[in-house]
Amino acid sequence: MLVLLGVWALGYLVPSLLIGLFLGTTMPEWLAFAHVYILFGFYFVWYWRKTGQTLAMQTWRVKLVNMQGELLTRDQALKRYAYASLWLVPTIFIYAAWRVSIGKPPGLWPTIELMFAMVLFFWPLTCLLDFRNPLGRQSLADRMSKTRLVQLPKETN
Repeated sequence: MLVLLGVWALGYLVPSLLIGLFLGTTMPEWLAFAHVYILFGFYFVWYWRKTGQTLAMQTWRVKLVNMQGELLTRDQALKRYAYASLWLVPTIFIYAAWRVSIGKPPGLWPTIELMFAMVLFFWPLTCLLDFRNPLGRQSLADRMSKTRLVQLPKETN
């Protein structure tokens, strides 16, 4: 998350601050969301295609490959990113239901808490739905994009 915070700060905050400073305006919420979504998409797709590992995956010695054990194609990486983003759908529905029941948006912190709960807790639980391979369970995004995560061996010096 710390690496993504850096990507977000450099790719979104800096341009937004410059736009606000020089043009005296801000992006609408939907455009800001799309900007961040596309920015993160570039980050993930580029790393998955180039080395199969984001910076965090390198730390944990995990690599994303296709079913043949090769690096992902552009289409596979884009599909994987799109499928991995499906956790946004229930988040949006919960947010909308909350907004309707209360009559106003829940505010920034409950929204962030909801997103973290979905991405860090509920979405990874989709691995439990892989009944075909109980020992090497895959997430929903991996099954749909025909990719898999592999654990790399420890480096010996």
